[in-house]
Amino acid sequence: MMVIDKFLGEREAANRPIRVGMIGAGFQGRGIALQLVARRAPGLRLAAIANRHLEGARRAYREAGAPEQTAVESPLALARSVAAQQPAVTEDATVLTDCPEIDVILEITGSIEYAAGMVLRAIDHGKHVVMMNAELDGTLGPILKTYAERAGVCLTQSDGDQPGVIGNLYRFVVSIGAEPVLAGNIKGLHDPYRNPDTQAGFARRTHQRASMVTSFADGTKISYEMAVVANATGMRVARRGMYGPTVPPGTHVQHAPEWYPPEALERPGGIVDYVVQAEPGPGVFMIARHGHPTQREYLKLYKLGDGPYYVFYRPYHLCHFEAHHSIARAALFQDATLAPRAGLVVEVVAAAKRDLLPGEVLDGFGGFLNYGLAENADVVARDNLLPLGVAEGCRLKCALPKDRVLTYADVEIPRGRLIERLREEQAKRFASSTGTGA
Repeated sequence: MMVIDKFLGEREAANRPIRVGMIGAGFQGRGIALQLVARRAPGLRLAAIANRHLEGARRAYREAGAPEQTAVESPLALARSVAAQQPAVTEDATVLTDCPEIDVILEITGSIEYAAGMVLRAIDHGKHVVMMNAELDGTLGPILKTYAERAGVCLTQSDGDQPGVIGNLYRFVVSIGAEPVLAGNIKGLHDPYRNPDTQAGFARRTHQRASMVTSFADGTKISYEMAVVANATGMRVARRGMYGPTVPPGTHVQHAPEWYPPEALERPGGIVDYVVQAEPGPGVFMIARHGHPTQREYLKLYKLGDGPYYVFYRPYHLCHFEAHHSIARAALFQDATLAPRAGLVVEVVAAAKRDLLPGEVLDGFGGFLNYGLAENADVVARDNLLPLGVAEGCRLKCALPKDRVLTYADVEIPRGRLIERLREEQAKRFASSTGTGA
């Protein structure tokens, strides 16, 4: 990975920086702006920010040390700003996707319907796309990657976020000849019934949206993160919702092989899962095995234990600090940090957070009405389960008890959405792969 700095340095010396357009200026977006602008990352320029409220884009630039920005309303106007090396802001993300002077789009909105449209438009205009959006990837990633491949551009998750960090760790483990059997994530809390009211105080203290921190607490976010890892590696879940053991606080992740049933670690292709309260949090880990007896002696010498299972881990993930690694990898090498292999292998399905009533309209991620559970895509298709990425805006036809997993038969789907068109196309494209994509 550190070869990136060499190539970015060459781009800087040649005055040919990778020009980035960022869609979304929330908590993580402001951090990325700070990293790219205040640090002035060599070989990279944050040329423009699109946000639905212009003030949010302006704030991101101001906090990063760029108090002067130009508001633009067309790709041509943006091209002029890029040529003048003047930071640009807009409320219209298509200005970024359509501008030939932008090389990479960083999508960081946390939406599905809107983000899918912007990603497709960016791809159609020959842009590489880096997503900090596991929800979009876990719902439509395979078909979006298909469009990217046809256009000859790279679509990838971002380094620094847990899925990207796990993807790097997976590649490392494979590179040394070990076989990954469990890709894991470390959580500090898991309570599926948390909602924006219960998380409001934490959201204020950390300057984040209540819905976002709710999705962390209720398990939705980690379900999507591990689904994205599964779709990139071919791993599955051992059971709906994963095992997610809670261990005594301070227990080190090196003991992870003891926390899962032995049969789970023997499943062909491996599984994705998580653990609550382990150290070092909030890191990621990989359980792998090595079959060569001599190599196992070497691993014992290197303090990794007797085997046959070995734990590799990274004690941190630094979301916005590391995002530029994926931007550079995509633009310079068309190397995805993490992207689907084929169709969906694992999906995230909607479960009732409380008793639900007929006529209620389901809210989005980190809301009051539903939380997400990871489930194997073939089971989702077989049982007609409702993916959480599809659920927002759906109207309930019937009453459902708390914790019931919803099905398509339980809801009325809004008409005319891009999500449904792409899901149908995805299902047809990958009907014969491991996951159905349905």
